[in-house]
Amino acid sequence: MTTEAPPREAAPGAAPPKPKAVPAWRRGLRPYVLSLPAVLIIVGILYPFALGAYYAFLNYAAVVPNPVFVGLRNFGTVLSDPAFWSSVRVTLVYAVSATVAETVLGIGIALLLNRSSLVGRIFERVLILPLMIAPVIAGVLWKLMFNPQFGVLNHVLGLGSTFDWLSDRLALFSVVLVDVWIFTPFVAVLVLAGIRSLPREPFEASAVDGASWFYMFRRLMLPMMWPYILVAVIFRFMDCLKIFDHVFVLTAGGPGDATRTLQISAYQNSIINFNYSLGSTYMFLLWAIVFLTARYLVSVLGRAQRRAAGAEA
Repeated sequence: MTTEAPPREAAPGAAPPKPKAVPAWRRGLRPYVLSLPAVLIIVGILYPFALGAYYAFLNYAAVVPNPVFVGLRNFGTVLSDPAFWSSVRVTLVYAVSATVAETVLGIGIALLLNRSSLVGRIFERVLILPLMIAPVIAGVLWKLMFNPQFGVLNHVLGLGSTFDWLSDRLALFSVVLVDVWIFTPFVAVLVLAGIRSLPREPFEASAVDGASWFYMFRRLMLPMMWPYILVAVIFRFMDCLKIFDHVFVLTAGGPGDATRTLQISAYQNSIINFNYSLGSTYMFLLWAIVFLTARYLVSVLGRAQRRAAGAEA
């Protein structure tokens, strides 16, 4: 029977063995390997965007076998079309209504959940369930509930079988309602995280001085929470401007033009009418609206963060 020799210990005071030198070519290649995923993601985003922007300057359509460069003609056609401005109006009304409702409800829910209780902890975990449902699936579920004949909403609310939630008069309200149901938990969770990160000392001092809850909310909590609220508003407003999935499932832009957003207008031009250049023009203009709005809101967020940190008066 043989036994292995124990590992030889280094002599006291001897220098540790030097690590194996990495070849220079591997050290030079390492930054490029590490940045490769980011480069691939950027290329995957920029290439479709550049291609779509290029199509906006052509007369590319199914009936045009050899598209040619037409300059700004597509932009003139779209901007002079009343349907475009109707889509802009619907998109803005949708985005503003959904964002305001979700922000107000999200703040209210976050304030309720901040009070530690067993019911609050249970509700806090149930709250995120709508976020786990794909918007398309949520649209299908709500379309079934909106059905005038066998929908559960008319049955529970006692509205009868003639009340149509997706009629011309109520369609936009209904799709906003679905958006509020899906994404209000996102705002609530974000604001709740902001509330729980606030320092306790100012609130304890105000309570000792006899300040009311509403005074502390208005004078202390709301100013310090404002950056968190703005982050939620930016995310939700940008997403609402680009909305497509559950609106398309619920109404497909109808009835008439009641819910015809810019995304659905682009879809109808590109996929239904096979006019790819007009669809790309709609998307390019939507990108411009989202980009300019995002730049403005981010600047407002920066000022709010500096003000909350005491850098601005």
